[in-house]
Amino acid sequence: MGRVRRLLTRPIVIAVLALGTLAVGVGLYWFQPWKLWVDETVRESAPAAGGAPGDGVRTLATGRLISHEHTTTGTVRILRLPDGSRVLRLENLDTSNGPDLRVLITDAPVKQGRAGWHVFDDGAHVSLGELKGNKGDQNYALPAGLDLNRYGSVSIWCDRFDVSFGAAALTRA
Repeated sequence: MGRVRRLLTRPIVIAVLALGTLAVGVGLYWFQPWKLWVDETVRESAPAAGGAPGDGVRTLATGRLISHEHTTTGTVRILRLPDGSRVLRLENLDTSNGPDLRVLITDAPVKQGRAGWHVFDDGAHVSLGELKGNKGDQNYALPAGLDLNRYGSVSIWCDRFDVSFGAAALTRA
Protein backbone atom coordinates (compact mmCIF):
# COMPACT_ATOMS: atom_id res chain seq x y z
CA MET A 1 0.00 0.00 0.00
CA GLY A 2 2.88 2.36 0.77
CA ARG A 3 4.40 1.84 -2.70
CA VAL A 4 1.13 2.80 -4.41
CA ARG A 5 0.79 5.90 -2.23
CA ARG A 6 4.36 6.99 -3.03
CA LEU A 7 3.76 6.36 -6.74
CA LEU A 8 0.56 8.42 -6.73
CA THR A 9 2.30 11.39 -5.10
CA ARG A 10 5.01 11.65 -7.77
CA PRO A 11 4.57 14.79 -9.92
CA ILE A 12 4.75 12.91 -13.23
CA VAL A 13 1.98 10.50 -12.18
CA ILE A 14 -0.19 13.39 -10.97
CA ALA A 15 0.36 15.19 -14.30
CA VAL A 16 -0.51 12.08 -16.33
CA LEU A 17 -3.68 11.49 -14.29
CA ALA A 18 -4.71 15.15 -14.63
CA LEU A 19 -4.13 15.13 -18.40
CA GLY A 20 -6.01 11.84 -18.74
CA THR A 21 -8.97 13.25 -16.81
CA LEU A 22 -8.94 16.37 -18.98
CA ALA A 23 -8.78 14.28 -22.18
CA VAL A 24 -11.75 12.17 -21.08
CA GLY A 25 -13.74 15.34 -20.28
CA VAL A 26 -12.95 16.94 -23.64
CA GLY A 27 -13.77 13.68 -25.45
CA LEU A 28 -17.14 13.41 -23.72
CA TYR A 29 -17.97 17.02 -24.55
CA TRP A 30 -16.87 16.67 -28.18
CA PHE A 31 -18.52 13.32 -29.04
CA GLN A 32 -21.50 13.46 -26.65
CA PRO A 33 -21.91 9.66 -26.79
CA TRP A 34 -25.03 9.68 -24.58
CA LYS A 35 -26.96 11.17 -27.50
CA LEU A 36 -26.76 7.78 -29.23
CA TRP A 37 -29.25 6.50 -26.65
CA VAL A 38 -31.41 9.61 -26.24
CA ASP A 39 -34.08 10.36 -28.83
CA GLU A 40 -35.76 13.74 -29.11
CA THR A 41 -39.19 13.49 -30.76
CA VAL A 42 -40.87 16.63 -32.11
CA ARG A 43 -44.50 16.67 -33.30
CA GLU A 44 -45.14 20.05 -34.90
CA SER A 45 -48.35 20.41 -36.88
CA ALA A 46 -48.21 21.21 -40.56
CA PRO A 47 -48.84 24.88 -41.26
CA ALA A 48 -52.54 25.44 -41.82
CA ALA A 49 -54.27 27.56 -44.42
CA GLY A 50 -55.82 30.73 -43.20
CA GLY A 51 -57.49 33.66 -44.84
CA ALA A 52 -59.89 33.67 -47.78
CA PRO A 53 -61.33 30.46 -49.26
CA GLY A 54 -59.09 29.18 -52.03
CA ASP A 55 -56.01 30.48 -50.23
CA GLY A 56 -54.21 27.40 -49.11
CA VAL A 57 -50.88 25.90 -48.37
CA ARG A 58 -49.13 24.88 -51.61
CA THR A 59 -46.39 22.27 -51.89
CA LEU A 60 -43.51 23.73 -53.93
CA ALA A 61 -41.06 20.81 -53.71
CA THR A 62 -40.70 17.38 -52.14
CA GLY A 63 -37.94 14.91 -51.42
CA ARG A 64 -37.22 11.62 -49.66
CA LEU A 65 -34.35 11.42 -47.19
CA ILE A 66 -31.62 8.86 -47.83
CA SER A 67 -29.04 7.64 -45.32
CA HIS A 68 -25.48 8.86 -45.18
CA GLU A 69 -23.37 8.62 -41.99
CA HIS A 70 -26.41 7.41 -40.00
CA THR A 71 -29.59 5.61 -41.02
CA THR A 72 -32.03 8.38 -41.91
CA THR A 73 -35.58 8.21 -43.26
CA GLY A 74 -38.46 10.62 -43.77
CA THR A 75 -39.70 13.16 -46.27
CA VAL A 76 -39.07 16.83 -46.95
CA ARG A 77 -41.65 19.27 -48.25
CA ILE A 78 -41.28 22.95 -49.04
CA LEU A 79 -44.58 24.73 -48.49
CA ARG A 80 -45.80 28.18 -49.51
CA LEU A 81 -48.22 29.60 -46.96
CA PRO A 82 -51.11 31.90 -47.86
CA ASP A 83 -49.14 34.93 -46.63
CA GLY A 84 -46.34 34.14 -49.13
CA SER A 85 -43.85 32.85 -46.56
CA ARG A 86 -42.26 29.45 -47.09
CA VAL A 87 -41.53 26.59 -44.72
CA LEU A 88 -39.34 23.53 -45.03
CA ARG A 89 -41.14 20.64 -43.34
CA LEU A 90 -39.56 17.36 -42.23
CA GLU A 91 -42.12 14.59 -41.87
CA ASN A 92 -41.69 11.20 -40.21
CA LEU A 93 -38.02 11.98 -39.65
CA ASP A 94 -36.06 9.15 -38.08
CA THR A 95 -32.30 9.54 -37.67
CA SER A 96 -29.67 9.24 -34.96
CA ASN A 97 -29.22 12.00 -32.46
CA GLY A 98 -25.85 13.70 -32.40
CA PRO A 99 -23.94 16.81 -31.45
CA ASP A 100 -24.56 20.07 -33.32
CA LEU A 101 -27.08 18.79 -35.89
CA ARG A 102 -28.38 21.37 -38.38
CA VAL A 103 -30.87 21.49 -41.23
CA LEU A 104 -29.16 22.78 -44.39
CA ILE A 105 -30.70 23.66 -47.74
CA THR A 106 -27.93 23.43 -50.33
CA ASP A 107 -26.95 23.46 -53.99
CA ALA A 108 -25.04 20.16 -53.66
CA PRO A 109 -26.21 17.06 -55.50
CA VAL A 110 -27.42 14.19 -53.32
CA LYS A 111 -25.09 11.22 -53.72
CA GLN A 112 -25.61 7.71 -52.38
CA GLY A 113 -23.23 6.23 -49.81
CA ARG A 114 -19.95 7.69 -48.59
CA ALA A 115 -19.67 9.91 -51.68
CA GLY A 116 -22.46 12.07 -50.26
CA TRP A 117 -21.24 12.38 -46.68
CA HIS A 118 -19.17 15.55 -46.95
CA VAL A 119 -20.47 17.60 -49.91
CA PHE A 120 -23.22 19.75 -48.43
CA ASP A 121 -21.09 22.53 -47.01
CA ASP A 122 -18.79 22.77 -50.06
CA GLY A 123 -20.95 25.08 -52.17
CA ALA A 124 -23.86 27.39 -51.45
CA HIS A 125 -25.87 26.40 -48.41
CA VAL A 126 -28.13 28.05 -45.87
CA SER A 127 -28.52 26.75 -42.33
CA LEU A 128 -32.16 26.77 -41.25
CA GLY A 129 -31.11 26.23 -37.64
CA GLU A 130 -30.53 23.41 -35.21
CA LEU A 131 -32.39 20.16 -35.78
CA LYS A 132 -35.26 20.32 -33.27
CA GLY A 133 -35.36 16.57 -32.73
CA ASN A 134 -34.06 13.44 -34.39
CA LYS A 135 -37.55 11.97 -34.74
CA GLY A 136 -40.94 13.30 -35.79
CA ASP A 137 -42.38 16.21 -37.75
CA GLN A 138 -40.93 19.72 -37.70
CA ASN A 139 -41.05 23.03 -39.55
CA TYR A 140 -38.25 25.45 -40.46
CA ALA A 141 -38.93 28.93 -41.86
CA LEU A 142 -37.13 29.68 -45.12
CA PRO A 143 -35.54 33.13 -45.48
CA ALA A 144 -37.71 35.49 -47.53
CA GLY A 145 -35.14 36.08 -50.28
CA LEU A 146 -34.06 32.44 -50.68
CA ASP A 147 -34.02 31.46 -54.38
CA LEU A 148 -35.36 27.91 -54.50
CA ASN A 149 -34.07 27.54 -58.06
CA ARG A 150 -30.54 27.75 -56.63
CA TYR A 151 -30.98 25.17 -53.87
CA GLY A 152 -31.93 21.61 -54.79
CA SER A 153 -31.20 19.53 -51.71
CA VAL A 154 -31.60 19.33 -47.95
CA SER A 155 -29.19 17.74 -45.47
CA ILE A 156 -29.38 16.76 -41.83
CA TRP A 157 -25.85 18.01 -41.16
CA CYS A 158 -23.53 17.40 -38.22
CA ASP A 159 -21.62 20.67 -38.02
CA ARG A 160 -19.26 19.33 -35.37
CA PHE A 161 -17.88 16.59 -37.66
CA ASP A 162 -18.77 18.06 -41.10
CA VAL A 163 -20.80 15.06 -42.17
CA SER A 164 -24.31 14.48 -43.48
CA PHE A 165 -26.49 12.11 -41.47
CA GLY A 166 -28.97 12.01 -44.39
CA ALA A 167 -30.12 14.11 -47.33
CA ALA A 168 -32.92 14.57 -49.84
CA ALA A 169 -32.92 15.82 -53.41
CA LEU A 170 -35.80 18.25 -53.96
CA THR A 171 -38.21 17.75 -56.84
CA ARG A 172 -40.32 20.76 -57.82
CA ALA A 173 -44.05 20.15 -57.55
